[in-house]
Amino acid sequence: MSDINKLDNTEEEIPDKSIFMICERLNKNALSELSIQYHTRYCREGELDIWKAMPFDDPKQAEEYREFMTEFYNSVYANKGDLFYQRCLFVCDVDDKPIATCFLWKAYDEFNTIHWLKVVKEYEGKGIGRALLSVIMKDLKKEDYPVYLHTQPGSYRAIKLYSDFGFKLISDPIIGSRKNDLEECLPILKKFMPKEDFERLKITEAPKGFLEKVGSDNQF
Repeated sequence: MSDINKLDNTEEEIPDKSIFMICERLNKNALSELSIQYHTRYCREGELDIWKAMPFDDPKQAEEYREFMTEFYNSVYANKGDLFYQRCLFVCDVDDKPIATCFLWKAYDEFNTIHWLKVVKEYEGKGIGRALLSVIMKDLKKEDYPVYLHTQPGSYRAIKLYSDFGFKLISDPIIGSRKNDLEECLPILKKFMPKEDFERLKITEAPKGFLEKVGSDNQF
């Protein structure tokens, strides 16, 4: 609880903690369409550096984390050949410039996971994130579930979005090799989320088979 005591009303004070979520059934009422001024396409091989920088709003921060993103790409995606480029979706503007990204990835060759949902800061609040997640989720079949994801308390707006789609917070204290910080994160979410959004969050345990098979290499 010591991290929470350091919080004020600025998002910069939110600690970097782990939250895991699971969706066992899609809430179709959350789906939306992308505005006609935007379009989706897959990341091209020459755009890997664009993808690596996209999670960071500050170019300086993107440069600081470039090595981390490169190592993550190499450890999780590179050994799958061209599969990353067949999965990694971009939303682009009228000039075909990528302004958002997200994709579905089968972690450990078994579990469907949502990876790297991010909308460039100047395009936030336009419904792009919801529409992009809709593109990914709407065609999933019953056998494609559950779908998992990993996030942080600083992404409380995305957590609200995920919950709209049917994602629930996972309560198990350990996921693979990582500590699940849900207990510490709930007061943070309560502080920063609108009351009605926080109260709609649901909590569940992860399936036993999932916990038994998740490895130690953090693929999601």
